Amino acid sequence: MPRRHLSVRTAGTARIDSELAGLRARMELPESWLAEVLAEVEQTAREPRLPSYDATALPLFTIDPPDSMDLDQAMHLERRGSGYRVHYAIADVDAFVRPGGAIDAEARRRVETLYFPDLRVPLHPPQLSEGAASLLPGQDVPALLWQLDLDADGALVRTDLRRALVRSRRRLEYAGVQAAIDEGTADEALALLGTVGPLREEREADRGGVSLPIPEQEIELAEGGYTLSYRAPRPADGWNAQISLLTGMAAAAMMLDAGIGLLRTLPAAPESAYARLRRTAGALGVDWPAELPYPQLIRSLNPNRPAHAAFLNECTGLLRGAAYTAFDGAAPADPRHSAVAAPYAHCTAPLRRLADRFAGEVCAAVAAGDPVPDWVRRALPEIPKLMETGDRRAHEVERACVDLVEAELLRGREGEVFDGVVVDVDEKKPQSGTVQLHAPAVRAKLSDDRPGATPLPLGTRLRVRLTAADPSKPVIRFAPA
Repeated sequence: MPRRHLSVRTAGTARIDSELAGLRARMELPESWLAEVLAEVEQTAREPRLPSYDATALPLFTIDPPDSMDLDQAMHLERRGSGYRVHYAIADVDAFVRPGGAIDAEARRRVETLYFPDLRVPLHPPQLSEGAASLLPGQDVPALLWQLDLDADGALVRTDLRRALVRSRRRLEYAGVQAAIDEGTADEALALLGTVGPLREEREADRGGVSLPIPEQEIELAEGGYTLSYRAPRPADGWNAQISLLTGMAAAAMMLDAGIGLLRTLPAAPESAYARLRRTAGALGVDWPAELPYPQLIRSLNPNRPAHAAFLNECTGLLRGAAYTAFDGAAPADPRHSAVAAPYAHCTAPLRRLADRFAGEVCAAVAAGDPVPDWVRRALPEIPKLMETGDRRAHEVERACVDLVEAELLRGREGEVFDGVVVDVDEKKPQSGTVQLHAPAVRAKLSDDRPGATPLPLGTRLRVRLTAADPSKPVIRFAPA
């Protein structure tokens, strides 16, 4: 993802890497592969199950961060009369992984790829995920090839899916894509991403879907150590995400029609949550007229304004409760993902996330008019629990890594004063909350423990003093300056 650098000081790699190794040991994460897994990889990488349909003439391209090698998706866009056609190729993991085999069993233990600043703990062996099964340019790779036909307004009118042999032509990254589209130097297929993406964002708005434009913390390897920055998404990031969302919605519709599948669901937030957000909006001075729907309000906000950033941070509370829902027969009572405002499935990242492989296999069988394989049908009930465990572990890793780098960046700087914004306040103890510093890119606990202290000013710029920074715990605390 594109990044906006805000940090100057770096945290030394030796100390951080030692802590990261300790974290992996405490979490009992695998750092090697079983011999039987490697033996199976060696064989299957040489002899994958190849599809009969050859789509290597399709000039696909990928869009990923510059250092990514596990490329799950490649796309091609073209005009179709007054509308558009999107080809979206997804790595066909099942062409390399034998059901019930060693790679399959290991993937069910790992569940998803975990990202550390110093290394990855991948779902599949790198020989597959970063080699034979990856949609790297210039190599013929088996894929699930989606064909998604859109009308002039970007609405989906026809879906097709088949197994195909594909060959990506170009490996692009977000900054270059944005620059090429903005400067008018993109070829037609890439330029159409700048047409179809905004159309799909309009359809999202029509559905009542919501994407929160919140800058996220990101650890980067800099000269001499690690640093933190806020990830600032460009429009091209959203357009690329819309193609993935489009595919996930098409997959969900296909599985619901067939009466079997694996959805990503999110129940609608209760009215009490929206009532709380309205109170927060009032406290922050965010204008939310009674007749303005929540999704439209979100699209009117500027995350670079402190009050708006604080409000958007509070909005993440509406996203709690997302889950994987498997079904075989009767559809779920509520199959929708409330943030997408439609039924939706994770199916576009099978090299990095276990659930996507199974959703893809259901869709491939349904599209071909074949029965869903028994091994998929038997596995579906256990996937939601596995993904719940995997997601929890991934979130724990992400937070622990950021905490370590934050504490190391601030170690020895107790007493210094920083500029920040109060982005969260504890309802039960309003003298405590969270501050987001401008630089370095740190979010940490803020507490005013003085007698008679007033509530923290949510959404307001505030000078804060570092009172504690201990990488060994790790702990960071601030107080109003």
